[in-house]
Amino acid sequence: MDIAKVRNIGIMAHIDAGKTTTTERVLYYTGVSHRIGDVDSGNTQMDWMEQEQERGITITSAATTCEWRGHQINIIDTPGHVDFTVEVERSLRVLDGAVVVFCAVGGVQPQSETVWRQANRYRVPRVAFVNKMDRTGADFWRCVGQMRGRLKAHAVPVQIPLGRESSFRGCIDLISMQALVWDKDTLGSDYTTCEIPADYAEAAKKARTDLIDSVAEFDDVALENYLAGIQPSNEQLKVLVRKATLANEIIPVACGSSFKNKGVQALLDIVVDYLPSPSDLPPVVGAEPYKSNGHVVEEERAASDDAPFCGLAFKLMNDPFVGQLTFVRVYSGVLNAGEQVLNPSQDKKERAVRLVRIHANKREEVKELRAGDIGGVVGLKVTVTGDTLCDLAHPIRLESVRFPEPVVDVALEAETKGDEEKLFASLRRLALEDPTFKFRVHEETGQTIVSGMGELHLEIIVDRLLREFKVAGRVGRPQVSYRETVTRTAEAESKYIKQSGGHGQYGHVIMRLEPMARNSGVVFEDATVGGVIPREYMGSIERGAREAAQLGVLAGFPIVDVKITLTGGSYHEVDSSDLAFRVAASMGLKDLVARANPVILEPVMAIEVIVPAEYLGDVLGNLATRRARVSKVDTQDELHVVGAEVPLGEMFGYVTDLRSMSQGRGTQTMEFLHYAPAPAAVQTRVINAGRSI
Repeated sequence: MDIAKVRNIGIMAHIDAGKTTTTERVLYYTGVSHRIGDVDSGNTQMDWMEQEQERGITITSAATTCEWRGHQINIIDTPGHVDFTVEVERSLRVLDGAVVVFCAVGGVQPQSETVWRQANRYRVPRVAFVNKMDRTGADFWRCVGQMRGRLKAHAVPVQIPLGRESSFRGCIDLISMQALVWDKDTLGSDYTTCEIPADYAEAAKKARTDLIDSVAEFDDVALENYLAGIQPSNEQLKVLVRKATLANEIIPVACGSSFKNKGVQALLDIVVDYLPSPSDLPPVVGAEPYKSNGHVVEEERAASDDAPFCGLAFKLMNDPFVGQLTFVRVYSGVLNAGEQVLNPSQDKKERAVRLVRIHANKREEVKELRAGDIGGVVGLKVTVTGDTLCDLAHPIRLESVRFPEPVVDVALEAETKGDEEKLFASLRRLALEDPTFKFRVHEETGQTIVSGMGELHLEIIVDRLLREFKVAGRVGRPQVSYRETVTRTAEAESKYIKQSGGHGQYGHVIMRLEPMARNSGVVFEDATVGGVIPREYMGSIERGAREAAQLGVLAGFPIVDVKITLTGGSYHEVDSSDLAFRVAASMGLKDLVARANPVILEPVMAIEVIVPAEYLGDVLGNLATRRARVSKVDTQDELHVVGAEVPLGEMFGYVTDLRSMSQGRGTQTMEFLHYAPAPAAVQTRVINAGRSI
């Protein structure tokens, strides 16, 4: 298919805004599915995991392909729950456009803001779909206002609703100035185009004027005509809207009710008309991995079948029929089944044994994947999420995918001794699939500690261990994943000298440790001059320092937000070795941390609680006991919306308490915000707990 007729889009939103329901309708109206799946009944095509069907939520992003008006639309349906935000992150990295679904009642909700920030980071052009217009309390214009206010988005309606709540019938297209009314007796398959009702004519005229006003400024000719009072034709207006959307200058806003089968076909038209094809975007930029010599040499790949092959592996999945399946976005060139490719991220050659197109949990084998395609590759051995795959003769390494660090730990052990080896093998496969899931063995207790983004995330992991890998595990109480850092600069030297028969060991380093801003991670810098230590040992010194940073001196938590500078040292021509410098750097870092006034950092979460007015006082009082800092209390119809920042360690069991306080009528969402120094009492408790293990 012509690459100009390809759309790679994601559907994303806050939990329960209607992403999966919208996708199911898309599949039905495009002929991919012959029945409409229902989230509540657990029979949707996109939520195919047993855990998704039982809970009625999306856990893993699912890919599918459909056709509309001669265009191929590759869709990724992403989760809305904050514990699975990694699925949104890696999907946005490889998508060209996005449909962001908003609930007409709830408006801009916390996870809506999170996915919006993620889309901003990757500069993904998007359209907004205000869903659930048939629900009591639905308000299209309030939702648009919240997009403009909370998200700072230039949201511009290209449709306005025809009716609201129980009287919602369809929408008014501001381009054609026609009303679209859906037939409820045909499951929304049929709709009629008619004149705009008289009582909506004035509102539609004003909204169209606002639309023209918003897009004319991005085209010089259109602006001149606009100032001269010349109105654009419908086709000219479409071109202007598309141009402004691709430039991320406006967000076209549509409306409908996916559950009631209204507005989805018009949304598909908007995707085709306004979201980009791969050829509409600039060439993808990467680094030439073998010519850098310390400098980044940029390479470009245009979205063309004639360019050298280049793709990004953005997801790994354990498939019961084909084994490990690697999801790949092809940016340029053609990947053929059986072809050997280069993975410059691992400096290895790989063979794409089989290629498949993906439809949720179904596979269709194909002979090739072309520029702009998203597909699955079977047979890759060393490739992990974020790795580049490219032509052997034209190497390039693309920017990888960034993932948040896990914030919740639990101890996990196999129910039987015989399952321990199987447990570790299963955990390794799950960690390959999900970069926000990690596991390690505690050095002192020998316990297996698994880490994730929240209680639900780890609950799903344990459930998958039992169902997919047939490994039953016993789980401890969730624990907070603290971090350690330093608050002042320190400098020290460290020597590792060991004499024995034959060659000895000699490593000598002088290092400086200093604090950095939050979310800086661990930065290593070589500031030595004059070759006091040969370059061949620098990798071992950095590796030793980073390994030591994984185990803090206060309570054994990883050390973050520090800069390690190698300022000097010495070597022995005979006795120096990689091992000696690695050990010296490891010993030196532990000494430096102890001297630099280390502190414990605790994860702080952003929480939003929605409760009826009569329970507001109880909710605020309860949050105060959890060390919460309330940042807002808004009114939304008869509900109050409380926003706060609160330490994760204080939030275990909060959902149960909230239900009790509000007689089951309160809801809450929570997402990781940042790490912050813990109060002295908390630090003492955490340190003592670490020593008592």
